[in-house]
Amino acid sequence: MLENMPEDGINFKLRLSMKGKRIAIIGGGNLGTAIARGLVDKGLVAPSDMIVTRRRVALLKELSDRGIIVTSDNCKAVKDAAVVILSVKPYQLEEIINEISPCLGEDTLVVSVATGVSAETIMEMTGKKLPVFRAMPNTAIEIGESMTCISSLNANQKQENEIVELFNHLGKAIIIPEELMSSATVLAACGIAYALRYIRASTQGGVEIGFGSQLALQIAAQTVKGAAELLIQKGNHPEDEIDKVTTPRGVTISGLNEMEHRGFSSSLIKGLLTSYNKIEKGK
Repeated sequence: MLENMPEDGINFKLRLSMKGKRIAIIGGGNLGTAIARGLVDKGLVAPSDMIVTRRRVALLKELSDRGIIVTSDNCKAVKDAAVVILSVKPYQLEEIINEISPCLGEDTLVVSVATGVSAETIMEMTGKKLPVFRAMPNTAIEIGESMTCISSLNANQKQENEIVELFNHLGKAIIIPEELMSSATVLAACGIAYALRYIRASTQGGVEIGFGSQLALQIAAQTVKGAAELLIQKGNHPEDEIDKVTTPRGVTISGLNEMEHRGFSSSLIKGLLTSYNKIEKGK
């Protein structure tokens, strides 16, 4: 049996464990449809085992054309689903859960991607002691490169592994304590905007020193991608890699020092803290 197992043995086992199990996504907006497309395109879920809901079903034609089931009936969607992903706005959550609760199975895995609503609150809304997960992906989920932070309540290790591996098919996923979900929102979800702003500023600087805007953007974006991969693949601290390109009296250290004099690191940290404090005040 094991002779034919592919190199990604863990993912192969997950595909076997999910085979024939339905995943329902309540809320076919940008995030919900990105999750559906990613899981189907990666071969984790058959199109016929994926169901996505939206009030205006006509807007889900692209998914329907892929063989994914689409409907406006939320209760019908979650019936017999092994995993239910709630991809709706926080203010819609209570109404949606009240609607689908009678149709949820006793062992359904409920995953919420809505910000600011605790797993305990979600479980209380269902009126059942279900395994509840909160997941915070970022917009790179659209291309299968999301950093997704996940917390769990009432879930066993097997269930946690299944949800982590599910989101690993859409990038990289990790389990964190629920009290860090607000922090994860800032560092991963808001953080992608901060990274893009750096690329934009670097592109503008590239234009100042002679490049056309498109060529400057290409160079800046690939440079950031390469920097991230260095840390991910080698596991080094950023300063270790910085030391390799800063030579005595060199141009790199001069530029870095000028950025620090202008408050580069402190501005970024203050921006992160400002976003975090706004989330905390909104609770």
